[in-house]
Amino acid sequence: MFLLGLEFDVPFMKRNLHLVTTVAYGGFMACGIFGAAISWFIIRELTISYNKIAFAIVTIIIIANSASPVVIRLAADLKLDTSDVGRLAMSSSLINEMSCSLLFSLVVAFTEDGMFKTLLLSIFLTASLILVNCYLVIWFNTKSRNQKFINNSQVLLILVLLISVSMIIESSGLYSTVHCFLVGMMFPREGKTTRTLLHKLTYAVHNFVLPSYFGFTGFQFNISSLSTIDNVIVALVMVSLSIAGKILGTLLACYYLKIPLNIEAVILAFILNLKGHADLVVVDASPNSEKWWGEDIRRLLLSVIVLNTLMAGPVVSFIMRKQEVQLTHNRTSIECLDPESELRMICCVYKPRNASGQLGLCSALRGKQGAAITPYLMHLVELPKRRKKKNLMYHQLQDGDQFSDEDEYGGNDVMEINEAVDIFSSETKIFVRQIKAVSSFPTMYEDVCSQAEDLRVSLIFLPFHKHQRIDGKMEKGKDEMRSTNQKIIRHAPCSVGILVDRGCLEFQRLLAPDSLQSVATLFFGGPDDREAIACSKRLAMHHHLNLTVIRFLPSEFGEEDVNVSSSTASPHFNLGNEVFMSIARRNPENKRDDVYMDEFYKRYVSSGQIGYVEKNLRDGAETLQALRDIGDMYSLFIVGKGRRGCSPLTTGMSDWEECPELGVVGDLLASMDFDIKSSVLVIQQHRHTSSKSFTDD
Repeated sequence: MFLLGLEFDVPFMKRNLHLVTTVAYGGFMACGIFGAAISWFIIRELTISYNKIAFAIVTIIIIANSASPVVIRLAADLKLDTSDVGRLAMSSSLINEMSCSLLFSLVVAFTEDGMFKTLLLSIFLTASLILVNCYLVIWFNTKSRNQKFINNSQVLLILVLLISVSMIIESSGLYSTVHCFLVGMMFPREGKTTRTLLHKLTYAVHNFVLPSYFGFTGFQFNISSLSTIDNVIVALVMVSLSIAGKILGTLLACYYLKIPLNIEAVILAFILNLKGHADLVVVDASPNSEKWWGEDIRRLLLSVIVLNTLMAGPVVSFIMRKQEVQLTHNRTSIECLDPESELRMICCVYKPRNASGQLGLCSALRGKQGAAITPYLMHLVELPKRRKKKNLMYHQLQDGDQFSDEDEYGGNDVMEINEAVDIFSSETKIFVRQIKAVSSFPTMYEDVCSQAEDLRVSLIFLPFHKHQRIDGKMEKGKDEMRSTNQKIIRHAPCSVGILVDRGCLEFQRLLAPDSLQSVATLFFGGPDDREAIACSKRLAMHHHLNLTVIRFLPSEFGEEDVNVSSSTASPHFNLGNEVFMSIARRNPENKRDDVYMDEFYKRYVSSGQIGYVEKNLRDGAETLQALRDIGDMYSLFIVGKGRRGCSPLTTGMSDWEECPELGVVGDLLASMDFDIKSSVLVIQQHRHTSSKSFTDD
């Protein structure tokens, strides 16, 4: 539970607290009503003669509870943990389980003497451990500044404190799972301590602890408890009402929240019907005491718990296989996304020099403080052909060398990248999830594309294969990096951006109080340029960025500029209450661009949030001159990759094209011959019709 709290998506819970609590308590209340209604029937059938009210409450808890460890593991196995329905299910199950645990604690407190003092003691211990962890993390991060991870003794100290508090709470007769989860959820995310704990605990918990826990749950199932007709009837009634209550309550909650009542709502209901450890704790609260129940009733309730879980899991898997297409990731571009909605993205780095620019993009794309952004930093490491093996036994290794071989890949680059991420997280309060892909260059693109699909991201940012030297010139890197970028662009399941970093987008500059950088988005038309505009909308919300959109339009009369801002005249015709852009001189084939830019103008330019300039040009020569004129005016240029030959304004500009993956305009801006100091971001929108399988190469 501590690990689940450490991995828990707290920002998602904060953004969707009303949604999560409504779904959680919708199922809880429906199951609670059903449980209260049939409790008299179960008491009569099982001939319960002592503490009938307490037994009725326990029956309600068993029917209404959702086991968060089981829900989280099932969502991860089905690759739903990054989807909206999966994250909603995991968050709702945690709210549900904590509510059931609180209700059970109150039942125990009212039936046993001295439990209120014990409850207060457990709250005090939990709060004290959370506070101690905050100071320990600061100390460990400072002490291990030049190391990849904190050492084993420091990890042991954190776990000993956690287990000690947990044992004290358990020995006093309370349920420590919620307390351990809260400790993990409140654990500081920045620095090497959290990274080390995740690395140390994830493999052990997911591959040993949880399977043993699930096996222990199933081992307690005894078919002999269903040997009598009365027991079979009770079990069927409890299982049926548990399923019906979750489905009815969840669907009613979705209807109230105006969530479509589709297959995802049904999957959500069945996932929330999984039972687990909290139910076992309730059943085993006092198995030898006659004031609760006898051994036969205990085995019957255990059978109900196991049957519920055995039915819900396969049903969810069956529905997902049948509705696989409907449940796939569909937010593969950001053109149709609201700028204030969550943006999930992967920022790839080959070397530490790439990290600053990619993290600067994360900071810029967050826009205003508190906006929804989920960044992943993916370190792409080349798999060496030969590696020297260490012929040392485990106890002969130095402290910290007991990690898996994969952690040795990347060398000191890993330490530098981790340091950059730690500084970024501490200064921006943006939690960056780190991934490492160790592969040979010919197959590295498969790892990136697979991760993008599993993580359901909308954008992949790649570093340009050239980097800037101290003298300002661009130096060429490995050819394999360029080929990997090209393969990712071709096979990516979402939109892709390539950042030509010239040091203008470092996140430290964006955090400076007196910093104000100018950004220009170049719009020639087409889906890639619309994707660039959609990306720019998010940058415009950042208070240290001043965005200007420059639209290039064909004209028969030579170069002409129309400058639009909040204080200049609008190039629109005002007809009654409607405002229309002048499209008389535009090609009818660009109607979608016109509609998109019209909506963009009304929402952002008219309000003064974004500057807008139109440049009317005749051919590629005038376009080239216009780009030279504005080359030193902006810190960052954002442009769509574009399709070859789609605009007369770029005719002839591709004759000396060096990097086709950047498009005509992007290649020109990144060229050393163009001689500008601005960074360049080239974006390609995901094209559903052009997706290829990994075997196409």
